[in-house]
Amino acid sequence: MLNNIIEHKKKEWLQSNDCPVKDLVLYMKEKGNLRDTQIEAIETYLFLKIEGQNKPLWKLFSEGFFTNGTDLSKLNINQKARDFLSTNKAAHALYDFSRQKNGDTTLLPELEKLIVDKPTELDYEQIIKNIFYNVDYADYLMSLPMGAGKTYLMAAFIYIDLYFAHNEPENKTFAHNFLVLIPSGLKSSIVPSLRTIENFDPTWVIPDPAASELKRMLKFEILDESRSTKKSNRVVNPNAGKVNACLPNPFGRVFVVNAEKVILDRLEVTNQLEVFERTEDEEDKRANELRNLIGKIPNLSILIDEVHHAATEDIKLRQVVNKWQAKGNITTVLGFSGTPYLAKADKIQVNEETFFKFSQITNTVYYYPLVTAIKSFLKTPKVKIGQNLDRFQIIRKGIEDFQATYGNKKYKNGTIAKIAIYCTNIEVLEEEVYPFLTGELKINPAEILKFHKGNKEYSQPEGSDLEFRSLDLPISKKRYILLVQVGKEGWDCPSLTSVILSQKGDSPKNMVLQTSCRCLRQVDPEQDETALIWLNDYNAKTLNDQLKKEQQTSIEEINKLKKDSKIEWVERFSRMELLDLPLVDFYQLRVKYQSIDEETEAHTKTKLQELVKNIDQYKVAALVTTAEISNLDEGDIAIMKQTGFDAANFNLWVHEISKESYGLIKTSELHAHDTELQSIFKKVTYENNNILFWNELYDLYTINSKIRLAFSIKRDLKTESEVIPENANLLLVDKLGSVERNDKLYPEKADVDKILALDESGEDIEIDLTKARADYDKALKTLGDVGMAHMMQSWEDFQKKYDHSLAVRSKDKTFHYLPYNFVQSGFEKDIVQKTLQLDSFKENGLEVYYNGERGLTEFVINCFAKNGKNWKNIGRYTTDFLIIQRKDKSIHKALLVETKGEGFKNDPAFLQKKNFVETEFLKQNNDKFGYQRFDFLYLEDGTDIANNIVTINNKIDEFFKE
Repeated sequence: MLNNIIEHKKKEWLQSNDCPVKDLVLYMKEKGNLRDTQIEAIETYLFLKIEGQNKPLWKLFSEGFFTNGTDLSKLNINQKARDFLSTNKAAHALYDFSRQKNGDTTLLPELEKLIVDKPTELDYEQIIKNIFYNVDYADYLMSLPMGAGKTYLMAAFIYIDLYFAHNEPENKTFAHNFLVLIPSGLKSSIVPSLRTIENFDPTWVIPDPAASELKRMLKFEILDESRSTKKSNRVVNPNAGKVNACLPNPFGRVFVVNAEKVILDRLEVTNQLEVFERTEDEEDKRANELRNLIGKIPNLSILIDEVHHAATEDIKLRQVVNKWQAKGNITTVLGFSGTPYLAKADKIQVNEETFFKFSQITNTVYYYPLVTAIKSFLKTPKVKIGQNLDRFQIIRKGIEDFQATYGNKKYKNGTIAKIAIYCTNIEVLEEEVYPFLTGELKINPAEILKFHKGNKEYSQPEGSDLEFRSLDLPISKKRYILLVQVGKEGWDCPSLTSVILSQKGDSPKNMVLQTSCRCLRQVDPEQDETALIWLNDYNAKTLNDQLKKEQQTSIEEINKLKKDSKIEWVERFSRMELLDLPLVDFYQLRVKYQSIDEETEAHTKTKLQELVKNIDQYKVAALVTTAEISNLDEGDIAIMKQTGFDAANFNLWVHEISKESYGLIKTSELHAHDTELQSIFKKVTYENNNILFWNELYDLYTINSKIRLAFSIKRDLKTESEVIPENANLLLVDKLGSVERNDKLYPEKADVDKILALDESGEDIEIDLTKARADYDKALKTLGDVGMAHMMQSWEDFQKKYDHSLAVRSKDKTFHYLPYNFVQSGFEKDIVQKTLQLDSFKENGLEVYYNGERGLTEFVINCFAKNGKNWKNIGRYTTDFLIIQRKDKSIHKALLVETKGEGFKNDPAFLQKKNFVETEFLKQNNDKFGYQRFDFLYLEDGTDIANNIVTINNKIDEFFKE
């Protein structure tokens, strides 16, 4: 599905020279506080935010952002389809998507065939919108299993957004404020979740001093207070008061709220799946008031914990967010779920006759399966099934197993191992299970916690709330936890080591997977930890079904899992001093930007009058058709002229425009043009029952912006350019950190060790083998004369230490640091190896150095493109290799070598930079130096390697030979 495509595209982006977050991601990895899955999720988030510009998924999809570059000319399709797909990005994208491999077939074979057969008859954009739930905002789902650290991840996203927003306040890509929605079933986890976010150390994701400054700015509000005003009959909404107090322009606010009880409260869903707000009583008004105020929070990101896509609640929430988005305030909606799979497949309509189904939540942008989490960091469970055993037999076996395996277990943090025994109801717990533990099994009652909410027969055990919240502390001595209808979801107790579900009903059927996995949370990252799960037949079958549906695995596979090996880090070494590698002297284009006023005055009145004339350009057309669904084409059509429920006030509107200008336009300046502003105000409002309302058919955000622009002088941007000398170091030694071991490190460890040893000893790489053989034979004879010839190593073994690999033989012609990391392209590794073997390379006394690892080099070219008479900055270019020739201890000539994979060869941004380097950069530098000092060579992966080597050889002969 889409998350697999995103993962591939994200990796390409992260490995590209222009990726702006490489250093930030490297910082997080080197800090070492986040799990791999958390960093991967952050990488995906940044990819969609920055490279994807925070656009809705349907928009990115339609624009071809996720296509894999299928060459239509090579496909066996008719010419009509080929021509249409080559000119329609949305159609090409959907066709490309339908052709994804899905086992032995493609993902959507029927859709693939339909597009080829009837390419011009489908509404591609609408189909794509249907796939992504018809929302016009960035709406992403992150699927991570329980125990993966979703709350920490939420905190990381909050700080990352604030970091970028603080640097670029006007950039709407990143949020200024956040709404964290906790499901009602997890109400007890609101405070722990808040505490986790509050206590999160932002230096895990952002370096100081920015991290500490943002932590000071962050403020939290829990919107869970019940209505009340003492000694008053008036209904007051304290939650609305908290939101209203921070308006209109908060920054760094985190609102934590119960989703169903607050946001979705007092909403109804019709049979046609339409949502409306009830307005029958004061409770309805309170709920509506809070929703409306939240919709006014600017630059708001919504984070939703435990998204399960229950139909009714999901529809309600999307409708609420859609209404908020109409005000332009929603930045991103980010959901978190343990599974990306739906209980019931979604049906996507293509046309009247055709539809297809998705069993996966389609806006899943990142998925980390439970199996991978167990192999990486969760406890490794052993699932045991008590076949044909009754409740007490299963509990006995489960407890005996727990006692034998974890009876004396104490974790490094001082907590003791625990077992949770879930019970069908309170009576079963109090009358059957608890007496069985204390009587039959002789368990000390002081080690047992009974936790339930009580009923008419049995009160909640005194002090059990505090005991339950303290279970994961060293002070708790409870080992046996008896539960009824609690601890299924959102319960965070890493020292829980075992779970027993002995009967049908011990857990709701749809929660068996979540309940069983309660004992898998990690305690000590340094240890390989295990867990026990005991089930009866019914719960085992249910768990197996849910594992297959939600995690594409089974109990059998879970029981076979073993931990993955730990990541191995490889130390790297600088050889800059030994090679005495000179700085690269070159000339860089520098462009200065100057703002030129094109007007002597703003002409505000004229611009506002023009806006009044053209105000309907900012109004959307709305039609209402009255007819049966089956006969819409012949129904009556009415034009909707006005709609909206927010009260309008002229003076408040003027004040808002002033505020949105950040104080640059005073309200007095605006009121000086009241005549024109009143005309605009009358156009964009309407009256109902003597009350003025904003007409939401008008784009008020754009209109307000146009009004502010009317008060500014029109300016043009002019540029001045000059060519300035620079020198660059090919290695920033203090940036050279360790890297993860991978098969694309070059040279391999044995050769790295040998090179470093030779560097240290100063020993020659090559020796005179004829002389060495004569010396060997002489030594052998001397030992033989005294009967000790057997102590001499064989000539073959003697030779081996001088039989060096290509890397070792070439050590003085490359490797300014060891080892090079070609993880982004095996093609690069091939190129450097083949170059070192070329006779022309050796004969010309050349050296080759890898320059393509971002952040390690100063040799970066600032690139520009002509925009009329002016220069436009198009980014920075870092060449992959420099093949250099020295003269008088300086670099005399340098060949810039660029290698590109097929996925990047048509990238417009790269092509622009390539053009600048091949033309302007080479000309400017060669003119300044008075000879051809630099040249450029482009090599493409996918071309036969032999052809690429011939190309390198020819360029060397052409460029370096005097």
